[in-house]
Amino acid sequence: MNLFKLISDIEKVDPEISERYSFYSRRNLLKFGSKLAAAGIPTLVAASLNKALAQSTAPSQAAIDVLMFALTLEYLEDEFYRTGLSTAGLVPASDQAVINQISKHETAHVALLKGALGAAAPAKPTFKYPAGTFATYATFLATARVLEDTGVQAYKGQAGNLINDKGILQTALQIHSVEARHASEVRRILGMKGWVSDPTQTTFTQGGVNLKTLPNVTGITDDNFRGAFDEPLTKNQVLAAAAPFLG
Repeated sequence: MNLFKLISDIEKVDPEISERYSFYSRRNLLKFGSKLAAAGIPTLVAASLNKALAQSTAPSQAAIDVLMFALTLEYLEDEFYRTGLSTAGLVPASDQAVINQISKHETAHVALLKGALGAAAPAKPTFKYPAGTFATYATFLATARVLEDTGVQAYKGQAGNLINDKGILQTALQIHSVEARHASEVRRILGMKGWVSDPTQTTFTQGGVNLKTLPNVTGITDDNFRGAFDEPLTKNQVLAAAAPFLG
């Protein structure tokens, strides 16, 4: 089931639904996270969903593949934060609120993607963690930084495969931006800059344009250029990064 296209179809059949339930609101999506996890979709829109079912169209196979890929990553992040929070004495009291909120976001992401895939949703894989992942808070945060930075670049790398499924693309971008906020927040806790600056990056071409040849770039360092543009990762690159966590 293409849940995102379905929501658009619901509004065509029942235009007042967004006013009544503010379903597109991310805040309300998180508010309904527990219902999503339990039922796949909020039961309060069930009647309108039934009206729209006949009008929905199936997503492309490329989009389904992206959703499955994204769900695997969200499964991993969801379990990672749940495990960290349930490990006695790991997360200090000063950071409990923010880590708990990130965890809830990941749970909502899992629920949304599972709802979109319906019966096609893959089962949660068995994950493994490198030795010591939950032994110290420093190691936990270092792992969180890798997962979040990789997740942000993973969503970006799949955007081109959703070009013909604009509803799914929009929702993927909504998740992507929140993952970016997670990455920045984890970096803040670690005392790092909120953006990525890869010192191995030596080329500065974006959209076919060499940024360093543009006018009015005096005073902009290579490090500034690196931090200004976050590079996408291919599926193979992401899977290679996630390999230590896959059973």
